[in-house]
Amino acid sequence: MFLNYHLAFFSLVLLSSTVHADTIKPFSTDGCSAFPNGTFKQNTLWLACCTDHDLAYWQGGSYKERLAADQSLKACVEQVGEAEIAIVMLAGVRVGGTPFLPTKFRWGYGWSYPKFYGALTKKELEQVHQSLTN
Repeated sequence: MFLNYHLAFFSLVLLSSTVHADTIKPFSTDGCSAFPNGTFKQNTLWLACCTDHDLAYWQGGSYKERLAADQSLKACVEQVGEAEIAIVMLAGVRVGGTPFLPTKFRWGYGWSYPKFYGALTKKELEQVHQSLTN
């Protein structure tokens, strides 16, 4: 019985996410979320990497796009000379950035929850572009 309620709830959540159109919220970033933005000496050393990563997470998209965004974050942090930090950050975003949790830093956080994996529609891409050019 408990399982039936959960299945019904998740079915309604999935159905509601596909029935109504959504409007993307304006882009926002919290830097590196629950992680430092840099070192003690250079406190914003990899902040630009996180901001670019947040832009990808804000708009969301497919699983492959998320993986590419996470790999880009890792490469960016490596390029500022912090290869070990890059590995830790990659692990953190792979676990914590799932679109299945209603966090403010999840994949697709610019859209109302739930917004799971999937290529953005033409209309959604237009909203993303419009939001970034205003």
